[in-house]
This record gives sequence, C-alpha cells and structure tokens, in this order.
Amino acid sequence: MTNYLNQISRSQFEMIRPELETARKRTAPRTQDLYQVFNALLYLLKTGCQWRQLPHDFPKWSTVYYYYRIWSAKGLGFQESLLEQVLKKLSLPYDPNRIARR
Repeated sequence: MTNYLNQISRSQFEMIRPELETARKRTAPRTQDLYQVFNALLYLLKTGCQWRQLPHDFPKWSTVYYYYRIWSAKGLGFQESLLEQVLKKLSLPYDPNRIARR
C-alpha cells in the first residue's frame, strides 16, 4: 500500500483496534484488514473525495463504506459515534460529517 500523508501507524491503530472490532457482530472470519479500511476512511476525511474515487490500493469503496456506516452510527444515548470517539482518541482533527453519504 502506498504511504499517504494522513495514514496512521500500526502502533496508533492498535490503540483503537479493539473498539473498532467490537462495533460489528462477528459471525464469520474477517476478510479485510481493518487497518487499511480505517486509513481509507482517513483518506476520505482528509481529501473529501467521492467513495468510488478511493485509490485502488485501499479496500473496495463498498467495503470502506460498509464499515463507515457501522462506525459512524450513533447508538442510543451516545453523543458521539464510535468513529468520532476514536478520532478524538488519536487526536486527529477530521470531521466525520464531511463525508457525503453516497
């Protein structure tokens, strides 16, 4: 995978990995590397590109969108989505509301 300026390191990702993994009920083995999916989301947040314009070295846009919908959903009684929480934990200045829904 190409190094993009907005990409986080594996050690930074390990700080948030457990939270991201628990967001989805696991019924089958995961086929995607969540590190790559999360970095694709960071790319979208930074550039504001369209979903289908994600560079091809990231996972398919539909996979990234699937995880974005899960991570950006606000649960009952929560003020912030999981995505907002992990961005704050990493001290990243991105606004998840900047991504347009398809």
